[in-house]
Amino acid sequence: MTVSEDESGRFRAGRGATGTSWLRSPHPAVVADREGGVVEFNDAAADLFPRMGVGKWLDGVVPGWLADAHRRLAAPRGAPPDAAPTRPRGTPLRGSHDGRLLRAHPTESGDGDVAWWLVDDSDLTAAEDALRTERERTALLTEASTQLLSSLNPDRCLEKAALLAAAHLGDAALVISPSVRNRYPVVTAVGERFDRSQVAMDPASVPGLAEALQGFPPVPARWIDPAELPGWAVPEALGEPPGSVAVTSLPGHGVPAGALILLRRGGQSAFDASEELFARLFAARAGAALSAARLYAEQARVTRALIAELLPPQLHHVRGVDFAGGYRTSQDTERIGGDFYDVHPGTDAGQETLAVLGDVCGKGLEAAVLTGRIRSTVQALLPLADDHQNVLRLLNGALLNSRHTRFATLVLASVRRTDGRVRLRLTSAGHPRPLILRATGHVEEADTGGTLVGALPEVPCRSATVHLAPGETCLLYTDGITEARGGPLGSSMFGEDRLRAALADCAGLPAEAVVERVQMIAGDWVGRGPHDDMAVVAITAPHTTRPSAGSDRAPDRNTA
Repeated sequence: MTVSEDESGRFRAGRGATGTSWLRSPHPAVVADREGGVVEFNDAAADLFPRMGVGKWLDGVVPGWLADAHRRLAAPRGAPPDAAPTRPRGTPLRGSHDGRLLRAHPTESGDGDVAWWLVDDSDLTAAEDALRTERERTALLTEASTQLLSSLNPDRCLEKAALLAAAHLGDAALVISPSVRNRYPVVTAVGERFDRSQVAMDPASVPGLAEALQGFPPVPARWIDPAELPGWAVPEALGEPPGSVAVTSLPGHGVPAGALILLRRGGQSAFDASEELFARLFAARAGAALSAARLYAEQARVTRALIAELLPPQLHHVRGVDFAGGYRTSQDTERIGGDFYDVHPGTDAGQETLAVLGDVCGKGLEAAVLTGRIRSTVQALLPLADDHQNVLRLLNGALLNSRHTRFATLVLASVRRTDGRVRLRLTSAGHPRPLILRATGHVEEADTGGTLVGALPEVPCRSATVHLAPGETCLLYTDGITEARGGPLGSSMFGEDRLRAALADCAGLPAEAVVERVQMIAGDWVGRGPHDDMAVVAITAPHTTRPSAGSDRAPDRNTA
């Protein structure tokens, strides 16, 4: 910029090589000399600073921050060191005037005069603030989703939702779940503390709450009078009556997951439209997480109930006979599979006890579902248990008429103790023959056989009758034992010979010990290698008669 001296002795900027085009600039521009006197200004500057005039001092016409900056930048010759510029020359500085945010750019003429170009940054600053706020909110929503979904426990999810809302959306937050027996579970959070309660209330007592619990759009916060809130909705830890209230729904999967109430103290600003919108976005994340946690909890409850019915029972001493069972699934992480066993005591002391052990084709959950069906069908056929052939025929028909395409093998054992000996009627339907362990350690096979069930229209079979002396055992097992591969090379089958040898070493042992030893030896054989489901049941004639109080005890539906 060039300068020249006018009649008053002041310097007028812009009168030279650059002309006077800067005077028409939409941005305010002011030129002041070394002492702070106004040399020239354009119309935009006159509009911004109404008291502006040539020859006036900057201190009287511009904001103090601008006059102070000029004084430091255009310090007279010989001025003390503390009057030197506090920032690099030519760099802009910021300040406010009349509600506007201004950015001032200095340009020095070389002889002490400084031209100040002013740019209104109000809109830019507002946009930057809005962008920063949106980024912070987006980061918060991401973090909230992570924290809310980190736990599938509904109670923990409720607590986390209330704490996050109290920390980032208001001074206090209440998360209200759908009613349970006319009482509403409420989690109240203030700061880093929360409290759980059950409230018997009418949702209409809080403006907008009834609508939120039904999933309707929220009532604007400006329509809610905080003075109308009931006592339970104002936590004592808030310390004072709320000055602003916002209520929004927690959307779930198909049905609302609850409602969120946000409170702000009286000294805080009221919820504006953008904050209400952000609260709805947060509520959507929280509602989805709560709904997922509740769905998972319900599925887990149903799964536990179903698994409890599919697990093999824990066997006991029944009507003078010892029963013991052991079960190992093909996967250590699974609890149910395709092998099963049951023991059904007769309705009175004169009736036989029916023991059933079977193996469904396949493994895992699908096989376990069919085992449950077979076990239920066999239990329904107990009145016909005296006739094994009839039971197998009816079971075969039920499986053929079902939607399942799997088949199964099983063995039936009707057991009765008479005069110190145990009589067994054994019938195999495509299943490995039961092994009989005599008191001498000799092991023999029961002479029974037949075809599997669920595959052919007919199931021909033959039964065998076996008597056990005190201390002798009948072992029922699935082919997961004999076909287990392992050993030194990891590929050899366990086989019937090893099973017979292991059983022979159990002569005279109680039923529980026989099962434990067979399972241990077979388990050591397979090691960590893959294997099929393994099930084994031992039926032993005890050496002495046990007290009659426990002789009629039915098997427990617990893990064997």
